[in-house]
Amino acid sequence: MFIIKSVEKILFRTKQTVRCFSTIDSSKENPVVTVKQGKLRGAVKKCLDGSPYYSFKGIRYGQPPVGELRFKAPLPVKPWEGIRDAIEHGPVCPQFDMTIIDFVEGNEDCLSLNVYTKSLQPSSKIPVMVYIHGGAFISGSGNAETYGPEYFFQHDVIIVTINYRLEVLGFLCLDTPEVPGNAGMKDQVLALRWVKENISTFGGDPDNITIFGESAGAASVTYHMVSPMSQGLFNKAIAQSGVCLSYWSIAHNPVERAFRAGKVLGKDTKDANELLQYLRSAPARDLAKVGIKTRTPDEKLRGLPIYFTPTIEKKFEGQEQFLTEDPADLILAGKVSKVPLLIGYNSAEGLVIVSDHVKKLAILNKDPSYLVPRDIATTVSKEKLVEFGQRIKQFYFGGKDATKDDAQAITDVQTDINFMYQTHRFLQFFQSMAPVFLYNFDYATDLNIVKNVSGLGNVKGACHADDLFYMFHSAMSRNYLDNNEELKKIVYQITKFWVDFAKTGNPTPTKGSLEWRPYTPATKEYLLLNQDTKLLNNLDKERVDFWNKLYADAGKPCVAKSSL
Repeated sequence: MFIIKSVEKILFRTKQTVRCFSTIDSSKENPVVTVKQGKLRGAVKKCLDGSPYYSFKGIRYGQPPVGELRFKAPLPVKPWEGIRDAIEHGPVCPQFDMTIIDFVEGNEDCLSLNVYTKSLQPSSKIPVMVYIHGGAFISGSGNAETYGPEYFFQHDVIIVTINYRLEVLGFLCLDTPEVPGNAGMKDQVLALRWVKENISTFGGDPDNITIFGESAGAASVTYHMVSPMSQGLFNKAIAQSGVCLSYWSIAHNPVERAFRAGKVLGKDTKDANELLQYLRSAPARDLAKVGIKTRTPDEKLRGLPIYFTPTIEKKFEGQEQFLTEDPADLILAGKVSKVPLLIGYNSAEGLVIVSDHVKKLAILNKDPSYLVPRDIATTVSKEKLVEFGQRIKQFYFGGKDATKDDAQAITDVQTDINFMYQTHRFLQFFQSMAPVFLYNFDYATDLNIVKNVSGLGNVKGACHADDLFYMFHSAMSRNYLDNNEELKKIVYQITKFWVDFAKTGNPTPTKGSLEWRPYTPATKEYLLLNQDTKLLNNLDKERVDFWNKLYADAGKPCVAKSSL
């Protein structure tokens, strides 16, 4: 999701000066594979230990969503003649890129994916892990500069990363047959269908696919668990720092927002068709980062600035709907993929939002009701809203006005509002249907890139997105890992947990010094991931109990009221 600007600038500079570890092995011919749509030519690259792996980048899975297809559900890529190169990444989707704090033109013809594998024998049946990138549904791609597969290749697995449409291009909703919403999520579904159909060509097992993601990518993973379009496309799920129950992951008044976006861009109309024609003709660049310009006065002070997101669709004849009901209702009704789930969050997620909170201290101290999450704030009375705000202020700040020196308390409240509680809520609603493994990521090393440049190193725990540097080979993480054996061991262990779960549905399938047991309501076990990794109970109990009571008092389904 959102990463501190100083971090983003450092990452960008590093990308420009450090090449990916993997290099093409010129002693071998570029491999050619045949998928259902045609032939692809890839490249041979090197794992960390020097052994080869095969890289196929920029594989088109959807037709260009341009012209009349803009904002619509994607169409499968058409078959082609001859051999297509899959050596370089495809274009990124048009976006306001949060890694460089600037607009990236990209190309609307961006529906591509990347496959990395150590075998091209269909008989290999290697477990498959499909990663869905985060970035607040605004920014990001599956490119290897950020999501290189090399750490995972210490284990036997295939890694797939994908691009999908972002912000207005991916999530505009007009409640019409032409623009029902969720185009970006339907991109993800089409990519998963492509993987299901073709991954055996790359040595993968189409019956052992794990989807995983972080932040908005994790919310996406849990959306696929409740979407009728995604059923049968995956066998396990991993959600890191995000779920579909979070207020920031689901659209609020999306049609009203669409008209506000039109007005911002120069078309003030109340006619949906007129708005659509205008937005179809607008330059893609103009549609990037327009969401923040559609904020209401309340939204300028409440919550994260993420507005074009998945939405509950109206049903139209002859169309597939990605999401038809409130996600909480779907889970509680058992309308969810009952697959093994590995889920968790970082111990100091909210550290990434401290600076924004500090800028608003005067207002938040005077009116703490702005700390009440949007899903509650929009449904309770003004009196209740004021009361809930005071309860939050009392619980986290002892009733006193916060100052910039209260970074730990600010981190805690932002962690809980945006990540912690909804993760517990999701797992509690779901845990009776399939094995669930809960974790708390608490490592504090040189690989905590986001935290270490935030200026808030005194705050305990791991910041939002810090976990990614322990999982994916990027220019930044490689610098710290090259000569540090202890970090190499940590990276090996974390990726082994993830891959073992992808292989078997259990992150510790063989008996050893550590057994990561599934979460149950009776024991509430979770794995604390830090230098002293161990199994504990009752993760953030007091804070969970506080939010249980608040949600119950707001009339919302909560952990305490769950019948599961």
